Amino acid sequence: MEKTATEEALDELALLDPAADSQSGTSVAQGKASAKRSDRGRHVFACEAPPSRKYMVVKTCVEWVIAAILLALTSPLLLFLAGLVKLTSPGPAFYSQTRLGLGGRPYRIHKLRTMTHNCEAKTGPVWATPNDSRITPIGKILRDTHLDELPQLWNVLRGEMSLIGPRPERPEIVRRLDAAIPNYRARVLVRPGVTGLAQMRLPADSDLDAVHRKVAHDLYYVRELGPMLDLRIALSTVFYFAAAAANGVCRSLVGSYGKTVDEALAAEEATEESAGQEAA
Repeated sequence: MEKTATEEALDELALLDPAADSQSGTSVAQGKASAKRSDRGRHVFACEAPPSRKYMVVKTCVEWVIAAILLALTSPLLLFLAGLVKLTSPGPAFYSQTRLGLGGRPYRIHKLRTMTHNCEAKTGPVWATPNDSRITPIGKILRDTHLDELPQLWNVLRGEMSLIGPRPERPEIVRRLDAAIPNYRARVLVRPGVTGLAQMRLPADSDLDAVHRKVAHDLYYVRELGPMLDLRIALSTVFYFAAAAANGVCRSLVGSYGKTVDEALAAEEATEESAGQEAA
């Protein structure tokens, strides 16, 4: 049987990470579970053909122009935020990280720093969690409003990212996911995006189940990629960012009062629990 374009692309991408093959099937039980999951996910995670080459050329040109305009308009805000990050926590204002782009090629993604400097020195690469202690006070506001993503416009201008597409993942995490999720690497048949279908519909990755859902959305985007879908995601992103910014400002205005209430409730619960244990 002749291989599809996606299968050929995945064969080539597998050469980038030979460790992935050695990590899969470490036991008979795991091998059977992986095969069963792959068969079950073959339809949901299918991606039979690469996107239209003509549309990709138009998409790249249009997004480059939009990114250039957005970067010019937001440069004063970006410089102000960079100064704020630098003044409020030790370390650089910006940070860069290796991600996998189009065709599995590594590149450096740029963001405003939202966590303490060198926060993964002890833990290694891990996903951020809700109420992550590594996030700085200014970093929390930047994450809530997604303003930490602004430097990625430079990645778009460099041709490493699109405005719309699957989120880029780190090579260290890809090695863990590649063997566990069918067609995971098909996400790199298009450039990764600052925003995308999965980002608009689902929360941030926190475990393998969440990644399964996001990959299914990413591959749906790759299959159905076209001007109407991109337009809908772009409009959704505008409303999403506006709502996130408003919500972030609201939290920053009353957040300290909420913490006082939370601490009082926690103290009351601890007192009741201690009284219950003494009574028992």
